[in-house]
Amino acid sequence: MSEQEIPQVELSVEGLLQAAQDATGLSDFGDESFREPFEVLVKALNEEANLNAVGRFTQYQRILNILCNRLRTEAWIARHPEILDEEINAPVVIIGLQRTGSTMFHRVLASDSRFYAPLWYEVRNPAPYLDWQAGGVDQRKTEAEQEIAAMLEANPELAAIHPMDPVAPDEDIMLLEHSFYSTVPDAFCNVPSYGKWNDTHDNTPGYEYLKRQLQSLQWQKKQQGQQAERWLLKTPHHLHHVATLLRVFPDAKIIQTHRDPLQTIPSAASMNYNLWIMCADDPDPKVVGEQWAAKYARGMAHTLETRKLKPDSFIDVWYKDTVVDPTVPAKAVYEFIGMSFTAEAKAAMQHWREVNKREDRPSHEYTLEQFGFTEEGLKHQFAGYREHYLN
Repeated sequence: MSEQEIPQVELSVEGLLQAAQDATGLSDFGDESFREPFEVLVKALNEEANLNAVGRFTQYQRILNILCNRLRTEAWIARHPEILDEEINAPVVIIGLQRTGSTMFHRVLASDSRFYAPLWYEVRNPAPYLDWQAGGVDQRKTEAEQEIAAMLEANPELAAIHPMDPVAPDEDIMLLEHSFYSTVPDAFCNVPSYGKWNDTHDNTPGYEYLKRQLQSLQWQKKQQGQQAERWLLKTPHHLHHVATLLRVFPDAKIIQTHRDPLQTIPSAASMNYNLWIMCADDPDPKVVGEQWAAKYARGMAHTLETRKLKPDSFIDVWYKDTVVDPTVPAKAVYEFIGMSFTAEAKAAMQHWREVNKREDRPSHEYTLEQFGFTEEGLKHQFAGYREHYLN
């Protein structure tokens, strides 16, 4: 689609709310806590992000999609109030800096059918369309396939950074995004005022809405015949708010993945820069690096403090161990969470690894200097974390 063919959209709070209601024929968006961060985000997109035509249209569509999902979520709950009776018991949550092998480890563990895992098409569209029937054609899968294809066409480099699969387990940050309490917008655009708002406000409403979404997804999965024991979640975002996560899910078990920030932070900056360039014509890679290094330094400090208060809620897994043989740290994880590490689970993990080899994807190229980093600077910024875990 050429720039001239891109539809003109009204990127405004009232315009988006009305468009979502018009698209769905619904009016109940659920809990009102989303409105303030939603308004902050729209203002930042208009005033700070320097969006090009593609970026303006894609951000409009992304927010519109979120609002439509909120409307459909409440409609399904009104139709089936038993959704809110679903119990979310002792979820297992993988956290850690980006690029610490958490995606691979998440998908390895999720090959055990005793876990519920959120799939890409579910986190992008957690609420089914109103004519959805278990076992029938699910429009959300088709839309996920189209979205991934469009992203890779716009920037093929993304395939080297994060393996995208519409029916593979993926990050629950895209569920949190539906509350407007997330770092997803920061990953796509330069919206510092929105990022600051999230950093300085209580994110409890976001995590409470995440629980509501998990109840809905768990009900959906049961309708399709899936019976599992507990949820397996994963996103680096939880580093910033793990104390809040543990207040909302007090029995959660946290797996923290580890790798030297000298490797992870430049790689994370590269991933986010490759998203920024799809929405703006001239993003500064050094601004990307500065924002995300500072964000993760704060998040890691928060997680270290939370661990002092709740040490029994955490277990550590090192990147190098998951690369050599993920079933070894998996066995320790199963002991930590109180589940048996069965022969069937180990075989499923080994099979997943065989058919999802890293060398089947292109390599990810970047440098520290590209994003304004130096070894000494990163060592200083993450000194507390490196001293605690890497020395």
